[in-house]
This record gives sequence, C-alpha cells and structure tokens, in this order.
Amino acid sequence: MALPGPHYKRILLKFSGEILGTNGGGGLDFNALKAFSREIAEVKELGAEIGLVIGGGNILRGSSTVESGMDRVNADYMGMLATVINALAVQATLEHRGVDTRVLTAIEMPPVAEPYIRRRALRHLEKGRVVIFAAGTGNPFFTTDTAAALRANEIGADILLKATNVDGVYDSDPKTNKRAKRYDQLTFTEALAKNLRVMDATAVSLCRESGLPILVFNLGQSGSIISAVQGDPIGTIVRGD
Repeated sequence: MALPGPHYKRILLKFSGEILGTNGGGGLDFNALKAFSREIAEVKELGAEIGLVIGGGNILRGSSTVESGMDRVNADYMGMLATVINALAVQATLEHRGVDTRVLTAIEMPPVAEPYIRRRALRHLEKGRVVIFAAGTGNPFFTTDTAAALRANEIGADILLKATNVDGVYDSDPKTNKRAKRYDQLTFTEALAKNLRVMDATAVSLCRESGLPILVFNLGQSGSIISAVQGDPIGTIVRGD
C-alpha cells in the first residue's frame, strides 16, 4: 500500500552531528548513517523536496574549543569545516542508496563541493536532488541553527524540522526532571520569552519574522521523519503568535 504524499512539499531538516556519532558522541557511526539515509530515501519517495543542515559536534564543537582557550573565530571556522565532513559522509551514504544529492558549502572549496548559490540550490531541489547545506552561514559567531533557519527561508521551505534526541520541547530538562511538561505547540514569542531553547534565539526570531513554522521531534524514533513530513501530530510545533 502506497504512503500518502507529503503534507509539506519542501522541507529543511536540521540535526546535530552527534546523531551521526558513535555512542560516545564522537566520530562517525556508519550504522547510524545508513539508518538515517534509508529514512531520507523513503521521504524522497513520497515526493518531498529535501534540504539538510547538519551540525559538526561529533567531530568538533566550536564552543568547547573556545573554552580551551582558542580564538573564537578560528574555533567557529573549524566547526564549519566539521559540518562539511558530515555533509560528505551523508552524501556518500545517500548516493549509495541511489539518491541524487548535492553538497553546497558557504565556504568555497571547489574540489569538494559546490559553492552555495541560492538559485543553484533551488534548481537542484526542483530537479529532485537532496541538497545538503554545509559550513553554516560561512561566518563565525553564527550557529548551525541560524544557518538552518536562514537556508530554510531562502529556499522557501514549508517547514523547518529540528531533529533532536527528545520527543519535543519541554519546560525543563526531561532527563533530570521526571515531571517536565512537554508542549504540543508553542508560539514563537512563548518560546523566546520562556527561553525554551527550541533553537537559538536568532534562528527562532528569523522564523517568527517570516512565519516559518518549526517542528521539534525525536529522530531516534523509527519513521519520525516520514511522520513529520506527512503532518502527523508528533513533537512540538512552533508557529506564529
């Protein structure tokens, strides 16, 4: 029986590099890569146009590098390069499954990936390719959350999907507080005022200005990306006030 078509035609999926890491959070877990790529391929078969933004925390986190005494700008550039490594790993795994992809990077490196050009990204999406946006915004002091919100708006995504290791947004950390309350939905203003860390404040503010909804959900649950794209009631939806 065929699955119904996507509720959201064009999506931007943002997830952290740790999701691709080993149990200790570092390096690359190729079983995790295969599982993720399999689900992306299934979403692609629904007819959705897919953009991806991947963090680099499984390889290097700029913030932790700063804590060790390194200059913030250098640390952020190193973090951006880590996202390129993850993007290439995801590209290779997807293409092994027969999914046509393109990596577009905000830091030019012609032998490795195409430079990010908005019109080129749109053309790739229209041709049915999965587009992986790497190297953040290309500027220090901006997170991959902000890069995801920026790219989602630039490509005209219908929704920004934020994949995490919890099943939505809570009023406190559910790992330490068993009474933590999960929200089914929030407004952008509530998310910012309550400092709920849906995404960083810059990303949330950008989505509020453009009216782009954010869905926070648990990537660890099998089939969660498909459920999100089909508009099933999972996770926490953050939308206009």
